Amino acid sequence: MKAKMSPRDHLRDGPELTGAALDARLTETWRRPAGLIGWFSTVDHKEIGRRYLVTAFGFMVLAGILALLMRLQLARPESGLITPDRYNQIFTMHGTTMMFLFAVPVMEAMAVYLIPLMLGTRNTAFSRLNAFSYYVYLAGGIMLWVAFALNVGPDAGWFSYVPLSGPEYSPGKRVDFWAQMITFTEVAALAAAVVMIATILKQRAPGMSLGRMPLFVWAMLVVALMIVFSMPSVALTSGMLMSDRLVGTQFFNSWEYGDPLLWQHLFWFFGHPEVYIIFLPATGFVSEIVQTFSRRRIIGYPAVVLALVGTGLLAFGLWVHHMFATGLPRQGYAFYTAASMAVSIPAGIQIFFWIATIWDGRPRFAVPMLWVVGFIITFVIGGMTGVMLASVPIDLQVHDTYFVVAHFHYVLIGGAVFPLLGAITYWYPKISGRMMSEGWGKLSFWLGFLGFQLAFMPMHFLGILGMPRRVYTYPAGMGWDGLNLAASIGAFAFALALGIFLLNALVSLRRGAVASPNPWDASGLEWATSSPPPAYNFAHIPRVDGHAPLWEHPDELPVVHGLRVEEREVLLTTVVEAVPDLREPSPEPSIWPFVSALATTVLFICSIFTPWALVIGSVPVAAALIGWFWPKDPRVSPEPVID
Repeated sequence: MKAKMSPRDHLRDGPELTGAALDARLTETWRRPAGLIGWFSTVDHKEIGRRYLVTAFGFMVLAGILALLMRLQLARPESGLITPDRYNQIFTMHGTTMMFLFAVPVMEAMAVYLIPLMLGTRNTAFSRLNAFSYYVYLAGGIMLWVAFALNVGPDAGWFSYVPLSGPEYSPGKRVDFWAQMITFTEVAALAAAVVMIATILKQRAPGMSLGRMPLFVWAMLVVALMIVFSMPSVALTSGMLMSDRLVGTQFFNSWEYGDPLLWQHLFWFFGHPEVYIIFLPATGFVSEIVQTFSRRRIIGYPAVVLALVGTGLLAFGLWVHHMFATGLPRQGYAFYTAASMAVSIPAGIQIFFWIATIWDGRPRFAVPMLWVVGFIITFVIGGMTGVMLASVPIDLQVHDTYFVVAHFHYVLIGGAVFPLLGAITYWYPKISGRMMSEGWGKLSFWLGFLGFQLAFMPMHFLGILGMPRRVYTYPAGMGWDGLNLAASIGAFAFALALGIFLLNALVSLRRGAVASPNPWDASGLEWATSSPPPAYNFAHIPRVDGHAPLWEHPDELPVVHGLRVEEREVLLTTVVEAVPDLREPSPEPSIWPFVSALATTVLFICSIFTPWALVIGSVPVAAALIGWFWPKDPRVSPEPVID
């Protein structure tokens, strides 16, 4: 047992303590306990980020298999491969998993892993809350997929419109599982957003003012704020649906003075910002990749930051363009049409500055850069069809047709998954310590890019020809046969490309070339530490005096001394200028976040069957939280920094 010491007696890092001696002391301080309990107790953002990432890709694989089943069913007319009921479940599970269990969590996974490294800090803020968010997310996803395996999976679409999802038309527990999954994922997302906001605003390296933050960090700050303001809306509306179904409230029953359109307003007030919650991190990936592989700083940094902020603000004024066919007052449509067109402006600004940076730089078209080029081409196509759908007359013609399906996937796969795959390739050596195969990466890109175009371009024409969404079969002789077959072939080609990508990642874990700390010669702080980083990230907290620290100081970064070595501690800086402020104790590993998530899971699942679970289940949740926050041995309070 360590002897009691006063705060002033603790050993601090400094010029006299460096190298192997400092590494050994910091490793002992920041390592997690061994064994299974230690695995569940970790609060290391890198471990949590890797778990998020693996789990999210696991859900993507499951949802992708469902997509292939749907394309098999639709490859030819009057197919009887899948029954209508099972198709409804598959359709709902595919969309729900991709939107709620993959697209948003995978972006948060990248942020959880990368942002502390990009900011030059040793861990996230509220690191136990960070661990709690992962366990809640994992539990919600498992619950939904177990329900699907037991043939009680949701079947009302990933949007679960009432009255279809209400008690009158969806008896049983299928929709209840969907609604409660929303609660799981929103609790997890809100917790992760709070962690990101606090980390970004208060734990940046000294000198990293708001005007010097990496663009991915800016994107995640905007996204985290969007999550805080938008996700309570869908949590509220899913709770109202649960209440209608379980205790007989009438929020959405027009016969009892409720309103079915209230569901759409509340859902899409979250649903449209969610598209940008998924898209904006991807633009951050693109900015970082373009900067590195063009060998120059992003042109128009202030304009790109303003574009990110502008997109975040405009995203909250677009939700009614999902409701043009609902008969709302026509005079309001002009506003939402204008806003829907205006949101393309900040996206266009970023695209022009990326192209300008590539044009003015010395571009090297490695695999991450290829995914960026594929993203720009594909997203521009999706953006143009989005502007078309902003027009009320056009929207009314193609609403609920496969034209919308094509647009949606061009924006979300081309606009988010392509940059994500580039980002995984780019940061893979930092995460794993190994390089992915360049040859297999290029094969994956070209097969994925071409397969995607073959899969989704025909859907534009299917929509114009009148093929409705969400149908499990269609009659012959409609002119849809060949286009559907082409789309199905393209879907399998795209799936093969993703399979090659994942296999490349798995094989490279053991057989990939060993990565140096900075294999791409990038400029960000995450490349200033080893690959993979040690438990403590940085032996000394770096000091920043420009936008590209490693390009400005290629030999050795200036650092800040004064943090304790034998206590978990992070450096807090001021919000705007990142001036060193306080040394803050960082939480020790703890099993209580896992126990709290387990108790919360029991409460949420039991509440599907009885509202009394909210009362009875609150007892173990409260007990777990008491254990989490119970005062431990007296800890050192925050102190001013002594450098």
